Amino acid sequence: MAKILVVEDDQHILELVRFNLEKEGHEVETAMDGEAALERLQEDLPDAIILDLMMPRLDGLEVCRRVRSRARSAHLPILMLTAKGEEVDKVIGLEMGADDYMTKPFSPRELTARIKALLRRTLRTTETKPGGSMQIGELAVDTERYEVRVNGQKQELTPKEFELLRWLASHPGKVFTREFLLERIWGYDFFGDSRTVDVHIRHLRQKIERDPGNPRYIETVRGVGYKFHDPEV
Repeated sequence: MAKILVVEDDQHILELVRFNLEKEGHEVETAMDGEAALERLQEDLPDAIILDLMMPRLDGLEVCRRVRSRARSAHLPILMLTAKGEEVDKVIGLEMGADDYMTKPFSPRELTARIKALLRRTLRTTETKPGGSMQIGELAVDTERYEVRVNGQKQELTPKEFELLRWLASHPGKVFTREFLLERIWGYDFFGDSRTVDVHIRHLRQKIERDPGNPRYIETVRGVGYKFHDPEV
């Protein structure tokens, strides 16, 4: 089974999560603050991370940002836990690169189901990753190296951002609904909603567009979804 790093400063919740994951056959490593989590990641990479939002020393958002900014760990699936129910916390977590989120209190059964879904999607992405590369104007997408460059400058994308860009760029001019993209990129078993797509598109535009407010590549089709535009066609 998988090795999972659980980062949580509440000992009771930490042990609850550990117990349920180990019951499913997973190997569990733990850290009780953000600094300790980053130290563990320097030593060995897990297959997935469960990350609490509010922690001492370094909070979950900063840990998530650092994990995504490092090439060695950028691909790791992250499920974020938060005691807050406000939409802004969920959106910020997704913008920082979290793949999914849960609000406390949560069902241990649902937690293990979500981790299972994250691991399955990560495996599916790895197994089906196509070869080749695409050059669209100043945008270069290398699907073998999982790299994106704009005017030769490498851009750090999260796995979901890359998959979104790869899919859209592979189908220029075709309009995809948010619901379709949610199913295609996140999978049928994703527990979020279509706003997840909007958050990732916005973050993606900030990385590949000259003017994110007036995008050249990823266009919004009002009331429907998104399409990829090749500015040279």
